[in-house]
Amino acid sequence: MNHWIIAPVVLPALLAPLLAFVMRHDIVLSRAASAVGTVCLAAIAIGLTMLEAGGGTQVYFLGNWTAPFGIVLVLDRLSAIMVLLTAVLALIVLWHSIATGWDKRGRHFHALFQFQLMGINGAFLTGDAFNLFVFFEVLLIASYGLMIHGGGRTRLRAGLQYVVMNLAGSTLFLFALGTLYATTGTLNIADLAVKVQAMPADDVALVRVAAVLMLIVFAIKAALFPVQFWLPGTYANAPAPVAALFAIMTKVGAYSIIRIYTIVFGPDVAATQGIVTDWLMPAAIITLALGAIGVLGAKRLMPLLAFSVVGSMGTLMLAVSAFTPYALSTALYYLLHSTFAGAALFLLADLVVSRRGNDALTAQPPIVQNGLFAALFFVGAIGMAGMPPLSGFLGKLMVMDGVRDQSWMALAWGAILIASLVTIVGFARAGSVLFWKSTAMEPAEASDTVTPATALQVGPAMCAMGMLVALSVFAGPTASYLESTAAQLFDSSGYIDAVLSPALEGLK
Repeated sequence: MNHWIIAPVVLPALLAPLLAFVMRHDIVLSRAASAVGTVCLAAIAIGLTMLEAGGGTQVYFLGNWTAPFGIVLVLDRLSAIMVLLTAVLALIVLWHSIATGWDKRGRHFHALFQFQLMGINGAFLTGDAFNLFVFFEVLLIASYGLMIHGGGRTRLRAGLQYVVMNLAGSTLFLFALGTLYATTGTLNIADLAVKVQAMPADDVALVRVAAVLMLIVFAIKAALFPVQFWLPGTYANAPAPVAALFAIMTKVGAYSIIRIYTIVFGPDVAATQGIVTDWLMPAAIITLALGAIGVLGAKRLMPLLAFSVVGSMGTLMLAVSAFTPYALSTALYYLLHSTFAGAALFLLADLVVSRRGNDALTAQPPIVQNGLFAALFFVGAIGMAGMPPLSGFLGKLMVMDGVRDQSWMALAWGAILIASLVTIVGFARAGSVLFWKSTAMEPAEASDTVTPATALQVGPAMCAMGMLVALSVFAGPTASYLESTAAQLFDSSGYIDAVLSPALEGLK
């Protein structure tokens, strides 16, 4: 076994308690430990991604107990990509939090940050449905602590709504897991795939119920209609660096749908055939429409960005709902793009709002570095809206190409194009109010508390935008790698054999 596979979970899990109980009174030491740990996590993630370049599937058996009796972590191309994405995003967000001093506004920021990374990485690596639930709960606890970081009544109210929705999802998840276990006698993902595939047609009703319940749970995590309403309030009221980190949170729900519904409830499984397309496609189109309308109607900058995340999830899930290898590869490309685009805009918004004093989309006197922030907002806006030449444009073209063979192609294309136009108008309105109309007003009186952003403070947002440029420049190799990733997902025999073969060999 390769012990590096468990490192992305163990490293933050060991570091978080040290930060919480040993280093909590020394911000310099906390920052140093958290930064070193996150850099090490990124290095490990790069190594795991390179390890998966050959396309194999590697399994880590905790306690050397083979599946399905023991707990397993599974590393394939998809999980390696998602862990790498998490590590890179974490580095950018942590850099911004330290540079702007956000980490000093509340207690235990760095400990909660590491616990969050543990939960995210665990969800991406686990090979067991019950442990996916466990890591969801770790995510919920840590994200709630980060959500209310710095306090405030509005933030607490938004955090309560976030917790209630996710607790409801957790309850449904437990019901689904109980139904699956009662029907199949296992919760190991590979073993579930074998048992569900071999199940007689007369016994599939409960499995179908479990599949629908799990889809609802993952839809909550991914903020899909009709359970998307928690996201705008949560992201708009969270600290901006936390909202930037939360850009990966909705992707956990998308990842879970991709993982479970390609391996366990695949397109060749009669018990659950048609569930993904029949349910996801209309939900994705409505989510896309609601996101675009929210962007156009937003009266504050942070809700505008939150609704743009909702819209991006609608686009992403449209590609997933086609449920073909090529469509799924386009979804993965758009997943990478939308994560960095959302994070970049939230980090930039923090720099703007902290100097304006509020995020109201009304004309106010120009702030320091108005031109710089306007230019960065323009780059982030065209990235999120899907205008050329950045990866958002390429990503939406890929998604449209990925669904071209579907019977609902015209509906999907129309939704994407119209929503993109509405989103462009919404961002153009916001940018003109924030940065252009303000130049016609008299500058505000100089204040000692309003200082220009330093290179260290602007750097994280620029770095996230640089990732959009990199995805555009290297779109060909990235798309090729993601096509191989999607092909590996749909050929589930490799995953199942890697997980279950050691147990079968032990019985011989």
